[in-house]
Amino acid sequence: MSTDDDPSTIEPVSSPAVDAPPDAPVPPTPTPSPPASVPRPSTTSLRVLAWIVLAAGIVLIAAGAVTWLIVRDQLSDEQIVVSDDAAHFAGKDVKGPFTAYSQADAIKHHALEASGGKTYAELPQDDPTRQTVMTASFLRASLFTSVVSFGVAAFAAGVGVLMILIGLALLRVCRLVTPSGVGATT
Repeated sequence: MSTDDDPSTIEPVSSPAVDAPPDAPVPPTPTPSPPASVPRPSTTSLRVLAWIVLAAGIVLIAAGAVTWLIVRDQLSDEQIVVSDDAAHFAGKDVKGPFTAYSQADAIKHHALEASGGKTYAELPQDDPTRQTVMTASFLRASLFTSVVSFGVAAFAAGVGVLMILIGLALLRVCRLVTPSGVGATT
């Protein structure tokens, strides 16, 4: 057995309180000082962020609404009516995304009927129906552009509503962090 394994060879750890004579004065234990009041973090930047988010939400809702109305008015000015043989909204004025999509679909069916089921790219150069199919393609593209514009307008308004909710939630957090009757510290 080595001396490292022998418990009798382990030297005791000295401690001033243990090694001191019994009549020696014991040093006082430091008492912890009372905790200083912790200053609350400033909520000013959070409040500013909340108001910026709220304002951005209002702007997005307004932009979405204005875009929707402009696109609707532009479509209405064209006085397009959904074909009577359309799958949906037959005879209705094209003023919104659903009627525009329905008319674009009806145009596609009419163009395919006129070309014998061929698209513009499949028709020979000298085919007289090629011009009709090309015009149908342009009309469909314009109607689909308005459908996308309506979608972007709705998306902008939806994000605006979401931003308003986030801004209100941030203001609520500010109220919860700041105790009532006490202003935020700077």
